Amino acid sequence: MARVKFVFRLLVLAGVAMFLHYVLPQHDVVKVTSTEVIRTDLGSFNRIFFASGDSGSATPDTRDLRLINTQKQNTYILGFIQRDTSRVMVYRNEDTGWIWPPYFKFNSADLQAEAANLTRGDAWVVVTHYGWRNRWLSIYPNAVGLRVVDSPDVTIIPWFNIAFFVFLLIAVVFLRAMWRQLWERAVDPVIDAATHHMDAAQADLAERHGRWFGRK
Repeated sequence: MARVKFVFRLLVLAGVAMFLHYVLPQHDVVKVTSTEVIRTDLGSFNRIFFASGDSGSATPDTRDLRLINTQKQNTYILGFIQRDTSRVMVYRNEDTGWIWPPYFKFNSADLQAEAANLTRGDAWVVVTHYGWRNRWLSIYPNAVGLRVVDSPDVTIIPWFNIAFFVFLLIAVVFLRAMWRQLWERAVDPVIDAATHHMDAAQADLAERHGRWFGRK
């Protein structure tokens, strides 16, 4: 039973970690190589990873999807050998509106124009995004912001994520303390009263049982 509880808690923790990894903002340093708009059909497996369709759309599962194609520079250190390798990353550019996740993004057209303008130069850009890239499911992280930086070695401090986890830790500690107080004030007295009544009932039953057999 203890092993089952451990596995259950581990699965819940893994689910929460994956959820937060998907919705919290992440940052990549890239070069924008091109932009495009493709016609895409959403399937039953990947529909949840895209923004909701427009209210006036006749076929919300088929839409024009804005994409931002980039090249990301990675540095790997193997022993004393350092080398640079490049890989591509594709971001979608969709409005989130007032729906989840709460990025309140309404400027996808402006962001696409900004990305297209960045393809003309050789600038390094910090892409703020959320979501995952999975080729099997044909899903892309959603870009929510672009910022030009001087070099790919820029240090990015995720202030929002730090503040979020600090707030989450404080909230968990606060809720845990409230739950313990509620348990001590409301639940423990009920359990104690029920235990007292059960003990009294058992004692009364034992006394009657003793009297019955004592008469015989």
